[in-house]
Amino acid sequence: MRSVKIDRKASQPRTTRAGRGNARASRPQPSGKPFGKRKPLATNIVARSFRAVRSWFALHRLMFTLTAIFMAFVFIAALFIGGTVGRTVHAVNTGIAAVVNDAGFGIAEVHLVGNKRTPTESIMAALDLHKGQPIFGADVHAARARVMQLPWVADAEVRRRYPNDISARIIEKLPYALWQSPDGKVWVVERDGGLITTDGIANFRNLPTLFGLGGAKASDIVEAVAMHRAVSARIKAYERVGERRWNLILDDGVVVQLPEANWAAELDALEHLIIDKGILERDVGVIDLRSPSQYFFVLKSGEKTNEPRGNGA
Repeated sequence: MRSVKIDRKASQPRTTRAGRGNARASRPQPSGKPFGKRKPLATNIVARSFRAVRSWFALHRLMFTLTAIFMAFVFIAALFIGGTVGRTVHAVNTGIAAVVNDAGFGIAEVHLVGNKRTPTESIMAALDLHKGQPIFGADVHAARARVMQLPWVADAEVRRRYPNDISARIIEKLPYALWQSPDGKVWVVERDGGLITTDGIANFRNLPTLFGLGGAKASDIVEAVAMHRAVSARIKAYERVGERRWNLILDDGVVVQLPEANWAAELDALEHLIIDKGILERDVGVIDLRSPSQYFFVLKSGEKTNEPRGNGA
């Protein structure tokens, strides 16, 4: 058997790396955007026009919004000015009040306790609570604040008493003295000098009488004088001098001048002069107790005398 040789086809020569590299290098590269190249004129005009239209719409949209807000405000104001809103609210409140009143929760009575010098009418006017008014809507805090403004009221308590009553408890100020201020007005004052009223002064003529700037606060000396029977029986008024010291005005206009300090001890000396020496039976107009060593006297004739302390007058 004869063997037959088959010649292989010569294979194509491999491309070298260098060849491939050159082939790749020879491929055309996509070109980027040229630097500094202007767009066509038509494109620029369209962009500017679009921006202008968009700005115009944005501006007019803002103006439209502001105009709408202003028109809404004008409309609401017109409703208030015309009374439409007020009438509507009043009608609603009236309807609610009627329903609440029918249910037994309308104010039927106001109970007052503690007022002696404050007229009932004044308290009721200050409370400003009306029969048939819904008890739930009664502002008792505001009512109390108004009552506290009345001259004689020191404290007040206003409470709801369900289902349909209001109670008002009043604590009144205590009158302590009458004070004539530098402008000539006469006030009823409290113990701490708090002003109460200038009305009805004639009803308080039995109270101590005070004069002078700062004289409203006289509780210390008034109570000290009350402990000296002879002085208390003759006292007519207390005068504050220079906001520093006191003068006592006695029977027949006799003026007793007390020192700024240690005036309480001088009340003992005055008691001694009245009881033991009968000083008020003499023709004395002024008794000066401000010196620690001597008594000074001014007679109603104008003559001045003095006596050492301890030797009597």
